[in-house]
Amino acid sequence: MGRSRAIAAAPLMLPPLDTPRLLIRERTLDDLEPCLEMDRDPEVTRYVAGPWRDPIAHRQFVEHRITRPYPAGLGYWTIRERSAPEHFIGWVLLIPDHGVGPDVEIGWRLVRSAWGKGIASEAARALMAHAFDTVRLPRVIADIASENHASLRVAQKLGMRWIGYDESDGVRYERYRLVRDDL
Repeated sequence: MGRSRAIAAAPLMLPPLDTPRLLIRERTLDDLEPCLEMDRDPEVTRYVAGPWRDPIAHRQFVEHRITRPYPAGLGYWTIRERSAPEHFIGWVLLIPDHGVGPDVEIGWRLVRSAWGKGIASEAARALMAHAFDTVRLPRVIADIASENHASLRVAQKLGMRWIGYDESDGVRYERYRLVRDDL
């Protein structure tokens, strides 16, 4: 008699969300060192609470964010320019708010050399389309430090509206939201 064996499900892959200018692909452990390097720039992490100055805690934090399971269609994507696909320029995320939901948060982080080029808006727009068209989320939120004017502009370009404040990690963030029915 043959034995039946359970077949382990392969981890769900996130779809590429490429744009004419950008390659937006699932973030993997191959992106760990570039992510750590980006976060070591104090200007990049200026408005975000995190373990950026503790090398061991920082590595553990980013590794966990890369390897932890997320609900279907959610997670992190790495951003690279088509013209230089070997160069990491940042990431975008679509993850449960505070790790548990029920809301889903959109976010972005770029190396400083990529700032001011519309890359965050372009990548976040592709991610927002995925959130509403593929994952079929009813809404997406973003928590942004009041002083982070560039990220506030990205949220506004996406059509997100200010709805109040969220306080977490000892920081008060402006909360923005986009509801699918408002599109």
